Amino acid sequence: MRIFVAVRPDEEAVADLEEFLEPRRDALPEGWRWAASEQWHVTLAFADDVDEWRVEELVERVGDAVAHRAAPALAVAGGGAFPHPDGAKVLWADLAGDAGDLTDLSAVTRQAATRAGVRVDGQAFRPHLTVARSARPAQATSWVRLLDAYAGPDWLADEVEVVASHLGEGPRGRPRHEVLASLPLRVED
Repeated sequence: MRIFVAVRPDEEAVADLEEFLEPRRDALPEGWRWAASEQWHVTLAFADDVDEWRVEELVERVGDAVAHRAAPALAVAGGGAFPHPDGAKVLWADLAGDAGDLTDLSAVTRQAATRAGVRVDGQAFRPHLTVARSARPAQATSWVRLLDAYAGPDWLADEVEVVASHLGEGPRGRPRHEVLASLPLRVED
């Protein structure tokens, strides 16, 4: 199974970013496709080959690891491109607020997965929401500038999700995401 651990923006944050992108959707160059807003998330840990019998322990260990972590206050603001704007394959929205807390969340969820016997990817963590993808490297400087002008509302990431990603099973051949568990973070009064 392909599994990731993530936080999702709340409905208000998603609606605000959708409203910002909507008048620009038809201007995306050929070869690019928009990510479905219902799948926007910040990946904390990713594993592309998880034995099904390990999932229960993975969920338990991630739940234990995040239960005492404070829920970070975040906002979607700014943007960028991977690997770089001159040869981009991914266009992403950046995060502001307690984004440093997401780095800690990523570390503890990756450690929890490892303790559950799950091998996670070793890429450096860069909190972001993927908003568009290209099949081949393309110029995206103007899109990065556009996203840099965006600042959305604050939201509280009060839970992490453990999600199975089923490749090719979603609309238009996209992945279908199945939330296996929603695990609460500590919300301070």
